[in-house]
Amino acid sequence: MKRSTLIGLSGSVSIAALAAGVAISAQDKYTVQVPNGLAFSEFRGYEDWPVIALSENEGLIAVIVGNAAMIDAYKEGVPANGKPFPDGARMAKIHWSPKKQETYPGQPTVPGVQHDVDFMVKDSKRFADSGGWGWAAFAYDAASDTFRPFTTADNPPQENDAKCGFACHTVVQNRDYVFTEYGKR
Repeated sequence: MKRSTLIGLSGSVSIAALAAGVAISAQDKYTVQVPNGLAFSEFRGYEDWPVIALSENEGLIAVIVGNAAMIDAYKEGVPANGKPFPDGARMAKIHWSPKKQETYPGQPTVPGVQHDVDFMVKDSKRFADSGGWGWAAFAYDAASDTFRPFTTADNPPQENDAKCGFACHTVVQNRDYVFTEYGKR
């Protein structure tokens, strides 16, 4: 092989290796999992789910979204009708730090930097010992554009297994462990 061909091939291989290294180092959020619990991948596509409700708590604003099974159950009157959500119902709560929208008169509060995302899934067999629900909370780091499971060192402190929400949600056991109400449309 000619020397110029070898140099060109070597340069191409180096660029390809560098590009692959960059691609490998960027986190795919769908690979993150709570120890002994839910994986981000179980909620693939949550970004496009219909809105259940909005909330504001502890200085954060949030949108709560649900998959088709969750939305259909709400439309049928669950949990107010005393029936439980069906297995497969999923919801996500996406939190942001609030910011003022400077370009609109009155400067309304809008989502700023993402803070975290929380997930719930109804699976009465898999999570029989936690009301039939599994939970996960993932903190977001804007600087690295990555997620990681919450820990007890976070604010608010959060256990990081699939039962992390059970203790808090027992106060709404009569609502099938779900706080969020579906707003009239």
